[in-house]
Amino acid sequence: MAKEQIQVLNALDVAKTQWYHFTAIIIAGMGFFTDAYDLFCISLVTKLLGRIYYHVDGAEKPGTLPPNVSAAVNGVAFIGTLSGQLFFGWLGDKLGRKKVYGMTLMVMVLCSIASGLSFGRDPKTVLGTLCFFRFWLGFGIGGDYPLSATIMSEYSNKKTRGAFIAAVFAMQGFGILTGGIFAIFISTVFKSRFDAPAYMVDPLASTVPQADYVWRIILMFGAIPAAMTYYSRTKMPETARYTALVAKNMEQAAADMSKVMNMDIQVEPKNVVEQKKQFGLFSKEFMSRHGLHLLGTTSTWFLLDVAFYSQNLFQKDIFSAIGWIPAAKTMNALEEVYRIARAQTLIALCSTVPGYWFTVAFIDRIGRFTIQLMGFFFMTVFMFALAIPYDYWTLKENRIGFVVLYSLTFFFANFGPNATTFVVPAEIFPARFRSTCHGISSAAGKLGAMVGAFGFLYLAQNQDPSKADAGYPPGIGVRNSLIVLGFVNILGFCFTFLVPEANGKSLEEMSGEEIEETVDTSNHNNKTKMTSHP
Repeated sequence: MAKEQIQVLNALDVAKTQWYHFTAIIIAGMGFFTDAYDLFCISLVTKLLGRIYYHVDGAEKPGTLPPNVSAAVNGVAFIGTLSGQLFFGWLGDKLGRKKVYGMTLMVMVLCSIASGLSFGRDPKTVLGTLCFFRFWLGFGIGGDYPLSATIMSEYSNKKTRGAFIAAVFAMQGFGILTGGIFAIFISTVFKSRFDAPAYMVDPLASTVPQADYVWRIILMFGAIPAAMTYYSRTKMPETARYTALVAKNMEQAAADMSKVMNMDIQVEPKNVVEQKKQFGLFSKEFMSRHGLHLLGTTSTWFLLDVAFYSQNLFQKDIFSAIGWIPAAKTMNALEEVYRIARAQTLIALCSTVPGYWFTVAFIDRIGRFTIQLMGFFFMTVFMFALAIPYDYWTLKENRIGFVVLYSLTFFFANFGPNATTFVVPAEIFPARFRSTCHGISSAAGKLGAMVGAFGFLYLAQNQDPSKADAGYPPGIGVRNSLIVLGFVNILGFCFTFLVPEANGKSLEEMSGEEIEETVDTSNHNNKTKMTSHP
């Protein structure tokens, strides 16, 4: 019994790289550009929010957000993202990728604007409404994860599919970079127009009233790139794989792709393609075929994000140690925004962005599996290299070495599991579950991000209560936290072995959705059955 593919899907798999591939990358990638901008820009302005809304007269240091408020402002978008990944992932399989794709973008546009218009004057009202809109912004961002990955995988040819999906994800790097550059620009403009003394010279005058506009403009800017791609998203045809395999409309799939690819594609007759009884998500059949795959994609993404997002905790210490960010009291509010933005931009430029594009360059040459194993391996090595001689790295003359190793962990996270955990779930599951399974996998990642960003915020506190940050209980210290993260990466390395290699294979080959051809000897006509054993 020979197995083959539906013709329209085979045409997509063997197509040479064409303009429509790049169009799809730009449309899906701009969503991810916006996602990264919106998620990471909040870290540029949290110090400013503390100065504006939590100033204490006579305090030695500028005002800072209390631990619970800081956790809410930074973490509420993660909770929204996790919810959106699950909801829109499921909806993308129920209604189709295209219908849902425009919804997520509109949510992001409206909530970016609303975040910057957070109402009220007192801290509780402003930050309460900010958290409300950041949650719904995250909800829209969450939908972009499974939909962008699934649409790109279903549009791609099998030879360069990994690079195309990774290129969409790599737009995150440019989003982070743009956030930093835009914050530098806005803070510079306001700083030159509204000069102010350092906090230690005049605490009250160091934060000019106009500083309240700065954080609002930075947050609202995220609406622009999302709005620019909305029209393009509404004009994208539904993916042929959804139309053919889920909606069962072969003629529409062939017609859509004929227009996109500028070629005639033959259609299987309606009476030729018959569907066997399909199994459901989380059914016994699904678990026997894909249970370990789903465990692999969820566990590796969870563990990666625990390690990846916890690394951000050490940035403030590193930036201060090498003089990129001086003590807060020696600067005014706008100077601090400028310094933080500059430091994050340099890290993004030197390690984050190059790491993403190394993955794009090599993923279809050496495969997803190898890149993910290599990434977890080197993240482990560099974590332990930072942790074991930690006291050595704290000496002033050795701090540059610390920054180099720290940057390398970011580089190998991005030229490694941070990219591959996004790519693989869009390739290995059946079309009717693809968006849902990617949503589940990415939601596990966001759960890991919350553990990394907030669990380690407490865990990494100094063991001496007098040296812990204000409002925090003592923890296990930075050195022990780095050791724990090293073991987290080892677990990620081990769970990678549950994930199959999709390099060079069609999506139908990975999921088992090929067509089986049998010959009916009674009438000598070929009959084609589409089986559903993913």
